Amino acid sequence: MTSTFATKVRYHKKIKYYYYLFLLRLSIHFDLKTSGALVFIIEEDDEPPFKRVKVSSGKPGDLSKSTFLRDPASCSLNDLMARPLVCQGDDEVVCTKGVVKKVEFVRIIAEALYSLGYNKAGARLEEESGIPMQSAVVKLFMQQILDGKWDESVVTLHKIGLMDENIVKMASFVILEQKFFELLDGNNVMDALKTLKTEIGPLCINNDRVCDLSLCILSPPQRVLAGMSGQDVVRAKSRTKLLEELQKLLPPTVIIPEQRLVHLVEQALDLQLDACRFHNSLVGEMSLLTDHQCGRDQIPSQTLQILQDHSDEVWFLQFSHDGKYLASSAADCLVIIWEVKLDGLFCVKHRFCGHQKPVSYMSWSPDDHQLLTCGVEEVVRRWDVELGECIHIYEKNGLGLISCGWAPDGKRILCGVTDKSISMWDLQGKELECWKGRRTIRISDLGITSDGKHVVSVCKDNMILLFGWESKAEKAIQEDQTITSFVLSTDNKYLLVSLLNQEIHLWDIEGTVKLISKYNGHKRSRFVLRSCFGGLDQAFIASGSEDSQVYIWHKSSGEFVETLAGHSGTVNCVSWNPVDPHMLASASDDHTIRIWGLNQVNMKHNGTVSNGT
Repeated sequence: MTSTFATKVRYHKKIKYYYYLFLLRLSIHFDLKTSGALVFIIEEDDEPPFKRVKVSSGKPGDLSKSTFLRDPASCSLNDLMARPLVCQGDDEVVCTKGVVKKVEFVRIIAEALYSLGYNKAGARLEEESGIPMQSAVVKLFMQQILDGKWDESVVTLHKIGLMDENIVKMASFVILEQKFFELLDGNNVMDALKTLKTEIGPLCINNDRVCDLSLCILSPPQRVLAGMSGQDVVRAKSRTKLLEELQKLLPPTVIIPEQRLVHLVEQALDLQLDACRFHNSLVGEMSLLTDHQCGRDQIPSQTLQILQDHSDEVWFLQFSHDGKYLASSAADCLVIIWEVKLDGLFCVKHRFCGHQKPVSYMSWSPDDHQLLTCGVEEVVRRWDVELGECIHIYEKNGLGLISCGWAPDGKRILCGVTDKSISMWDLQGKELECWKGRRTIRISDLGITSDGKHVVSVCKDNMILLFGWESKAEKAIQEDQTITSFVLSTDNKYLLVSLLNQEIHLWDIEGTVKLISKYNGHKRSRFVLRSCFGGLDQAFIASGSEDSQVYIWHKSSGEFVETLAGHSGTVNCVSWNPVDPHMLASASDDHTIRIWGLNQVNMKHNGTVSNGT
């Protein structure tokens, strides 16, 4: 009976019947003594195993037409083993700073030529310079991958001379996994199983992945399976994709990263943009022939409109997230919603009345349909921006509210309370939670990260607390001076802190908090002044000042950029339109709001040359 079945298997007849028989004769178990690695026990006939069939995922690759190399190597492995790139002038440099090595420079130029399809030029460069892009053993390895010569490629991998054994193991795993999948795709189940048992398993890495691979044997042929490790098991990839994956594993000194020269040029252009202290426009075409340079005319420095509808000092203002509205509040207890027309001019949309005390803080809902307003130690009101109506009033008996903000889902609000606690309500006014203790002081600033994980508040005169309302984890920012206000960047990466000593500090709050920049020059001695992020990619910092001016700095470099003069009283607050990098608003004790834009006259007549703007 066994012989009959073996004969049927040998000649590939009744494959389905063989498959079920194979499953009956297969036992798979975990050997706990071998660190959880899978051990496969296979009962085999006495007859010789069938011939292994190598199944290609497509036509064998031809490296002579590939961006990876020009032609397959044709020499013995003994001659190739651990042979480094031998070039003339390995230490020779090609720049005055002595950091660009000639060998590396020529190799990445050659790679760029081949990737552009200039194979003859690439080969000529290698020949004339005497500097090969890849060593002969690496060429052979890459060709073997494209040809599907898996066993030979693993042997060649060990001949490359990699010092890190872990990299060799990981690369071997990736190669053998592809071999395993291609065998399965060719219905060569027994050989695939042996590869898993005798070649992949003994590597003793990524045991979860080995478990996932075993599922592919026990399941019907599918392109993607749900793995035990929580990740999908994707069947055989193209050999070109496999080579790209190996390229990322192996050191760049072994295989030049694809399009390395293009990547370096793009990095250089990005660095030029970051270093340009006036860059504030979307880049058009940038030339590689000249350095990027923007003019001062990219900064909103001209007063385009003066809004005069408040009858007292304007304390606070904030653009909506979509940039279509501006909310302003003042000591006259009035809140005004301004609509930004298509021509850039502002007009009054609504006047919100109802607060009994000056309105010191406001917060737009995530969808910009509603607005929270907070009176000085009073109540918080929620307004419908479209209808112009107050929807709900939030208050606590015997206590005043000093700040407000939205949870990212728009279904809950948070408020700072005069007893130094922070409360959370649903929209209907039901208090959901209250964090007591020194959570906040009487500074009307409150930040909630857009992922909803952290609340930011001033818990002491010189300390800001970031605490997770779900994780309960806390981290603090300690300043040497009294904190007067702060603002959170829209990407949640930075916190801008204004201090009593006329400095503004920029803190990186991702991971471990760290101070990364300081800005000074503005004047502050008596009042709370509010600063903001703004401009293209929030590349600038703006702040009010008691000398009636607006100050602007370049965020990354800390360099001073511009002062905007025009107000006749202290500038209490500034807000940069998050959609239009050329629109800035400022609020002043002179009862006005100024809208700042580009100086059109200078743009037309100053003759500024700008590469890429």
